[in-house]
Amino acid sequence: MPDNNVGTLIRMLRSEHGMTQKQLADELHISDKTVSKWERGKGLPDISLIPELSRLLGIDIQNLLNGDLTPNDITGGNMKQIKYYVCPTCNSITFSTGDAEVSCCKRKLSSLKLQKAEEGEKLSVTVIEDDWFITSAHPMNKEFYISFLAFASGDRISVIKQYPEWDFNVRIPRLGHGMLIWYSTKKKLLYQLL
Repeated sequence: MPDNNVGTLIRMLRSEHGMTQKQLADELHISDKTVSKWERGKGLPDISLIPELSRLLGIDIQNLLNGDLTPNDITGGNMKQIKYYVCPTCNSITFSTGDAEVSCCKRKLSSLKLQKAEEGEKLSVTVIEDDWFITSAHPMNKEFYISFLAFASGDRISVIKQYPEWDFNVRIPRLGHGMLIWYSTKKKLLYQLL
């Protein structure tokens, strides 16, 4: 890890947090000369200080050690480009409109690849008044079920959490054209266009 990149990053984040070298040093129970040494690229923080330094500066440990805080490419926040993350342990859902580092149950998650649903996998969609009524013959037992359903258009996303042993029937407002997205606990993220 390059000393000057880490030092530059520490200086930048310390300034963003409105801290002097002395204030940061006091929080870490070290001398301000040590912080100055890091920021000038003349040394690196001791490994025992890294978790607390990461917390104080509000940065992921990996990025701190790499001396890198490169921002994501701007995607414009289009909800159809959203990235979905599902924890394999607890089936919690997280999503982002750009690249993100996501973890759950102490595991780093990767975004799931969206797959177009085959004819036999598609959900049944009918119109009732101004809503879509969505059903499926998909099993809904503890081992195999649809964990969530989402409707994504260009400017919004609606997410409905599902649970095992519930009947799968959902009613959502018709919001124009978009993608109906669902996650099957067989590790598949599927979509169909509406």
